[in-house]
This record gives sequence, structure tokens and C-alpha cells, in this order.
Amino acid sequence: MSTNSTGKFDFGGTNGFSALVCEDLGDGYAFAAGSAVMRRLARHVEQIAGIEVPVLLLGESGVGKEVAARLIHKRSPRCHRPFFKVNCAALPADLLESELFGFEQGAFTGAVRSKPGKFELCNKGTIFLDEIGEMPTTLQAKLLQVLEDQQFCRLGGRALIQVDVRIIAATNVEIGKALANRQFRQDLYYRLNAVTLQLPPLRERREEIVPLLHYFMDNLAARLGRPRVAFTREVLDACQAYNWPGNVRELQNFVKRCLVLGSCDVNLAELTDGHGPAVGNVIEFPGGPLGADLKTMVRELKARAELKAIQQALAQEQWNRPRAARVLGISTKALLHKMRQYGIAPAVEAASAVEKLAPGTMVPSET
Repeated sequence: MSTNSTGKFDFGGTNGFSALVCEDLGDGYAFAAGSAVMRRLARHVEQIAGIEVPVLLLGESGVGKEVAARLIHKRSPRCHRPFFKVNCAALPADLLESELFGFEQGAFTGAVRSKPGKFELCNKGTIFLDEIGEMPTTLQAKLLQVLEDQQFCRLGGRALIQVDVRIIAATNVEIGKALANRQFRQDLYYRLNAVTLQLPPLRERREEIVPLLHYFMDNLAARLGRPRVAFTREVLDACQAYNWPGNVRELQNFVKRCLVLGSCDVNLAELTDGHGPAVGNVIEFPGGPLGADLKTMVRELKARAELKAIQQALAQEQWNRPRAARVLGISTKALLHKMRQYGIAPAVEAASAVEKLAPGTMVPSET
């Protein structure tokens, strides 16, 4: 742990991992800072964590806004209370409202019993509203009431419910444009941005790229039960030069692919061509009629790639299915379903099939 006895960050050291300050946040999350701008962000978090005001986190997708929200919660007096995340872009308006505020029995078809929402369940804790820029404006008005009065009504209810919840919100939309287009309420924006933190993209803190590569390699290798893969000088130079449009999330997935394939060199193309994984991870298979329609070709390519990935993972893990599922980034239940779907044979035949794979065949991975 790179914090001292007072709980403050210790930024001592200038070489190797000592330059990357890391703090475990639980649930597989960790805050890492290896640049002046991220160290400054950490100090701002220390200043605001104990002050009961809303926080607005801005930045591109993948820069670590949820990590920053979890760090604020951990450093706050509410650290022993619940932390709930709600992705405002993942649910339609009616479902999002019931998810946040709950509903009474009979409020809508299928509401056979009353159910509390995230705000009730998170009382005394912190709620993280991710992608709040995607929240419908009608629902933004109800959220404004919670911010101002700390009370609301369940969907289909009349009784006011009082809560004590700290709100941290995040968005990757351009706030100025969203306000001008009336996609985001001005009154809600001014109520949320008591404190606003801007998280910089990875390309603006390149000194963190190499330490983060080693950090993710160590942690993901341990989590996935895979041997570490060495980074060659060519790979490190390519990583330093690449712009990482997907930011830290893209870098983490790059390391995952290195672990799955057992080498980073095979992923060099995605960095050196400047187009990222969508180009670098193209899988080519011989055969297939040129006259086939595009959907059929894509479906066949996906099926073949998925089959080979499953066979290779099973062989590498000596047919330990839970471990193979972790390597593939899916649940054991999903793996068993895929095995039935593709009619994957017992271990002996499957191992034989893997041996027939062409050397250097690219295997898809979770992104």
C-alpha cells in the first residue's frame, strides 16, 4: 500500500514501481497515480472527501471516473457505509426511475410487491451516478429534488422518504454542448458541480503508461492464474507512442490479450498501425465463398474464432473449466453452454483439435 500511517498518499520514490502510487479500493478496483496531474488529483480527493458536497467527475471514457468516485468514498466518513453505482445510460427512463427511487405495489404491471430503490438502500452512503449526461431531463428534475431536499417519493407512492446520501456523478459528454442543447438541466448542473474534477486522458500522462503496464500485468496474471508475459523494448516503445483512445481501460484490455495469447508481440500491430484493436485483432480464416452475404460471413468467422478460443483455453488449463472460463472472461455456466453449442468433445479430442491450430492464430478476447 502506498499510503503512510496518516492515510495520506506518499509520493516518495522516482524509479520503478515506487513512482506509481497505488491504493486498493476493493472489489477489484485500485487507484494508481504516477504523474504530476494524477498526484494532484489525489490531493484534491483528500481535500474534498470529508466535505459533504456533491462531486462531478468529467473525462473521456475509460479514464477512471469510477475509480475516482470509489476513492472519494473510501476517504470519506461514509467509507463504512454502502457505495452503489448506477449506470444512467444502461436503462430506459422508466426502469431507471424505479431503480433509483423504488416503487410501490401496483405502480405498474408486474409490480406485485413494493421495492426500495438505490437511494433508500444507500442511506448514509454514497451513490455514484455514471453517465449522468444520458439521464432523461424528466428524471433529472426528480434527482434535483433529492439533491436539494434529500427526500423523494417511490414510483406510484405518495409518502415522502427522507435519505442521507452523498451523490457523485460522472459523464463523458461535453457539458457546455449538453447545456446549450437542453439535454442537461442547468439547475441540476449547478447543483452537482459544487466540486468538479477533470480526469485527464492517458495520452496526457504518458509517464504512467509503462508503470501501468507492469501493474496490470502483475495483477491480472495473479487474478487469471496465468504466467507473467515479458514486455519487449519494441512493445514498450509502441505503447509509449500509441495514443490510447480508450485510455486506461484499453491499456488494461491490451494486457489481458497479452496474457491470453502468452505474448505481447502478436498485439504489436494494433499499436503500430494507429487504429487499435479493431484493426490489429482481425482474424483471417481460409475458405468461404466470396458470394456469401456479409452477415453470414461475419457469423461464421465469429463462430470459428469463438470455438478455437474455447478449445485453446481448455487445453491450456488441462480442462479445468472454471479456470478456462476465467481465462476467457466468462462465467463457468456460459462456458458449459458454449461447449454444448459447439459440440466440443472430451478432453482427448479437444486437445488434439487444439494441436492442429495454425501457429500464430489470433484468438479473440474480452474487450
